[in-house]
Amino acid sequence: MNSGMTVQPRSYGATAGRKTHSQAAHPAIVTTRRGGFLAWEPCDYRSLQTSRKVSQLVCGNSQVAAAPPVPPFHRPPHSRILTSGHLIVPESLLTEKPMSHQPAAPRDRRVTVTDLGRAKQQGRPITMATAYDWPSARLVDEAGIDCVLVGDSVAMVVAGRDSTIPATLEQMLYHGEIVARGCRRALVVVDLPFPLQHLGTIRAIEASARLLKETGCQAIKLEGTAGQAEVIAGIVAAGIPVMGHVGLRPQAVHQLGGYRVQRDRDQLFEDATAAAEAGAFAVVLECVPEAIAREITESLPVPTIGIGAGSSCSGQVLVFHDLVGLSQDRVPSFVRSYAAVGNDIRSGLRRWHEDVVNRRFPGPDETPA
Repeated sequence: MNSGMTVQPRSYGATAGRKTHSQAAHPAIVTTRRGGFLAWEPCDYRSLQTSRKVSQLVCGNSQVAAAPPVPPFHRPPHSRILTSGHLIVPESLLTEKPMSHQPAAPRDRRVTVTDLGRAKQQGRPITMATAYDWPSARLVDEAGIDCVLVGDSVAMVVAGRDSTIPATLEQMLYHGEIVARGCRRALVVVDLPFPLQHLGTIRAIEASARLLKETGCQAIKLEGTAGQAEVIAGIVAAGIPVMGHVGLRPQAVHQLGGYRVQRDRDQLFEDATAAAEAGAFAVVLECVPEAIAREITESLPVPTIGIGAGSSCSGQVLVFHDLVGLSQDRVPSFVRSYAAVGNDIRSGLRRWHEDVVNRRFPGPDETPA
């Protein structure tokens, strides 16, 4: 055994049949340094104890961020420290259950834009999921997810359109207000629909102010290139938090030639930097190669939220229906479903239909005397 061995990252929420981290044949390797800090892959290392302070845990080829200092501990049994300073931890010390996500803010108050900035500084990943109605908003909020996005993707996911372009301000106001009422803790962000960010700063401020006032959300999201920097700055100056969105911009899908990975490094850097410098508190990176997303994330002073941009971003966002297996079609390749709600719903509806047809419903329990 040598210090070059590593473990593969856990497949969180993997479906049945997919090999989990605890089934891997490799040990965990912890790099120790005098006066260092504890850092970890987000899973529970029970009895991970060493006579020195731990500074880094190497998983795959990546190193995760450092956490606050910890006091010295006793070395775990059956482990050994190499002359290189690596602590070799037996696989038996790893539990199968990942550590729960450390939230961006305490459970008893709402997440704020400053909480997200602090999360990036402290190396804590940010979570964001879409919601379009009260039930899904409640579920996302109760799951402890940091941000809820009322996306203009409602036009596709809920209304069955071919793109997000048909979404209107009235639709975003309607769905935004419903979602905001369902969220007690998560930061609620509502998309500014096409083409309001292209009609001048005053029009964009007016529309953003309506979203803030009439929905009860805490921020708006705006797709755009560096050309929209002045609009972002104007909205921010009006006291409205703005989340930028660069890379694949669904509102510009026809101009971009379809839903394609965006690889122009210089343009991506220019757009993301312009959004941050204009005052955006975070920037979504959609369908961007991971190497470029990592560079942008490291260069920006604000968090990046990735979707199809790899794991190096400050956080991740996915569509609620894709996450829980409720989408009817058009599920992107970067999606991982963590439930199969659609199958359960179909099964339940079929059973109810059969029970009605065969006069098994309603029965005595569902019928008043």
